[in-house]
Amino acid sequence: MTITKHELRRGKIFFFIWTGALSFMLAVSVLLYPEMKGQMGELNDMFSSMGSFTSAFGMDKLNFGTLKGYYAVECGNVLGLGGAFFAALCSVGILSKEEKSKTAEFLLTHPVSRARVITEKLIAVLSQIIALNLVVYAVSICSIAAIGETVPWKEMNLLHLAYLIMQLEIAGVCFGISAFMRKGSIGVGLGLAAMMYFLNIIANITESTEFLKYITPFGYCDASTIVNDGCLDGVKIAIGCAAGVIGIAAAYLKYQRKDIS
Repeated sequence: MTITKHELRRGKIFFFIWTGALSFMLAVSVLLYPEMKGQMGELNDMFSSMGSFTSAFGMDKLNFGTLKGYYAVECGNVLGLGGAFFAALCSVGILSKEEKSKTAEFLLTHPVSRARVITEKLIAVLSQIIALNLVVYAVSICSIAAIGETVPWKEMNLLHLAYLIMQLEIAGVCFGISAFMRKGSIGVGLGLAAMMYFLNIIANITESTEFLKYITPFGYCDASTIVNDGCLDGVKIAIGCAAGVIGIAAAYLKYQRKDIS
């Protein structure tokens, strides 16, 4: 696991910054809930009259007067988009960085197969994503306990599970992209994550574009649907998992045949 440990050491500052930032923003949001609780009725009335904007973010289906409704919106804004960016950035350059930094020849002259290089780098990516989500989850639970509210365990677990699966899917797709690139590109990863996010917004606005929810991983992370239905959409998750697996499989196939310079 030498390569995995090396990747984790190399990315520890990036990991700590993103984990700290997401944890801080969620904690602050939760800690502000008691102050905003008395104004939630007015906010519900305001959001209900904002038409397509309200539908785009699913706010017309959530009750901001409850902790689970409030948290669903905050979790979607912070962990949804922030987590997607983190997963994309972790994986989109992981296989091409050796060529960019001119260390590929040094790495591949060691007695390790390319398959092992891919596997250990993949483990490093998955480890960082899972660790980030565990820390954020623990901070959220502690923050809710700190304000004296009852933790909505079912909704919390479903929301965080959905965002974890979403991040793993994006990481898998970006991991596959990384194998086809030579110098890496942060823009590709961020662009993919942002595009998936906005596809979900478009799908929320009109019924004619609801099919987009089967394309974007944010489709099964819709906080309003999760909170109201009390379950995840198995079909959309299965499609997302398949996309992630295809991305990883493409990485193995391409990288082992790639002419690395």
